[in-house]
Amino acid sequence: MDDDFMRSERLGFRTWRESDLPLARSLWGDPAVARLISRDGFTDAEVAARLGREIATQASDGIQYWPLFALADGAFVGCCGLRPRSGAPRVPELGVHIASARWRQGYALEAATRVIAHAFGPLGCEALFAGHHPANAASRALLARLGFVHTHDELYPPTGLLHPSYRLERGWGDGSR
Repeated sequence: MDDDFMRSERLGFRTWRESDLPLARSLWGDPAVARLISRDGFTDAEVAARLGREIATQASDGIQYWPLFALADGAFVGCCGLRPRSGAPRVPELGVHIASARWRQGYALEAATRVIAHAFGPLGCEALFAGHHPANAASRALLARLGFVHTHDELYPPTGLLHPSYRLERGWGDGSR
């Protein structure tokens, strides 16, 4: 965990590497996780392509959905981070994908809180966008707890569904909102 660039109370964040394909497969290849972000799940080739896009986005934009590891034992927990949104370079999308074996342990809230602080601090983001599968009540509750405000429903092509979409303005956590 010496290569963490960021930490929260229980989690270390680092960047994805080509050698992380088994971790990526364990996350995005898990049907319980994939059903919330893709209509048909992900093949091994699609997981490898997703990993490649995360690595490329880090190289080009300095952001990605960073892999998360438990500080206590080094176990892979999932990923949480940012990705660029077309037409809104200062308003990236927040995303969090937690391994299903780690659900309901507070990792999504902890990771997202740390990423939001990083986005509005060192990265200087103006606002954040987030969306979720319409059947994902846990993500809906997480975004509400984080202070995101519903703005519209937006077609998310990987699921073919209208996803509730939200925005969080700069000033989060500083008492100004």
